[in-house]
Amino acid sequence: MDAPVDILGLSPDALTAACGQWGQKPFRARQLLRWVHQRGESDFSQMTDLAKEFRTLLADRARIQAPAALRDHTSADGTRKWLLDVGDGNAIETVFIPETSRGTLCVSTQAGCAVHCRFCSTGHQGFSRNLSAHEIIGQLWLALRALERDGIRGRVPVATDDADDDGDGSGQNPQSRLISNVVFMGMGEPLQNYEATLEALRLMLDDNAYGLSRRRVTVSTSGVVPMIDRLRDDCPVALAVSLHAPNDDLRDHLVPLNRKYPLAQLLASCLRYLERAPRDFVTFEYVMLDGVNDSDAHAEQLLECVRRVPCKFNLIPFNPFPSSGLRKSPAERVRRFAQLLSDGGRVTTIRRTRGDDIDAACGQLAGEVQDRTRVAERTRRRVISVVGVQ
Repeated sequence: MDAPVDILGLSPDALTAACGQWGQKPFRARQLLRWVHQRGESDFSQMTDLAKEFRTLLADRARIQAPAALRDHTSADGTRKWLLDVGDGNAIETVFIPETSRGTLCVSTQAGCAVHCRFCSTGHQGFSRNLSAHEIIGQLWLALRALERDGIRGRVPVATDDADDDGDGSGQNPQSRLISNVVFMGMGEPLQNYEATLEALRLMLDDNAYGLSRRRVTVSTSGVVPMIDRLRDDCPVALAVSLHAPNDDLRDHLVPLNRKYPLAQLLASCLRYLERAPRDFVTFEYVMLDGVNDSDAHAEQLLECVRRVPCKFNLIPFNPFPSSGLRKSPAERVRRFAQLLSDGGRVTTIRRTRGDDIDAACGQLAGEVQDRTRVAERTRRRVISVVGVQ
């Protein structure tokens, strides 16, 4: 007998197809989506508007199984981090960031990361495997259930101007939400796990599931150019790009993927993406590294580098970790850098550090990963030095 299918990660089209194979009409898929994703129900016997025979069939042929929480920590500032078991000795991390105007969930797409950015603790631990769609969407499903169970009532309104106008229905009927925004900025490179990321995105946007606006779902990438183009065609959402350097020589050291997709190719893909994006700008993320990429000259190069791309900058304070060989830029240097970018006509924000007391801040997610790429071992054997690369 075939193993039960985990319907938690099935996109609306895939679930409709599965229901057809089980002899059910398409509206049964919509009912299942609402039970699973809107009501958080995992017991088929409780889905009372489904025919009893269908509930029995589901109990035999399907399952709803999110990753199990190994640890659950809450920061002094309210940030909450879950360590989730994804099997074979691997764990991933998911972070909820509450704010007055929004509730943001940061999800992971891989156990570890193969990109190996020099300033990221996740990359230094190596890579094990891609997550499945049900493991990605399961982070949102689990977080909503946990927050509701624990009595979190900080729902925020979804503004009417966030409604999509592309006719697909997602983002319509604004309502209060506990989690109003999702960012693919956790462990892993989302666009190197494209199919599972795409399935999860389609569920997040569907009105019968989570009904999030495309403007409130952000995929962050280190620059996988062909997949940026595919996302543009398949499911354009808000785009953030981990830039971190204003020239190829420096970016080759900080973001090794740049050797395959250099800045000219990356920025051209950003322009193509904006033709269909729900926002009229790309967010460029830029981690501030003392003496490496934070000089006035770097700011001037950066403005010239992105001159043709409508964008905003998000400057990220570096969170040091053992073996990185890097230091955090002083606060005054970060402010000076931000001012230069602002004076150059670019909207620039400095990311406020959240959850650093529970290692939930940017670049700190590490989980527990079986390192198939042996990155951690190789890193221990060499001294990484990028100072002086201009």
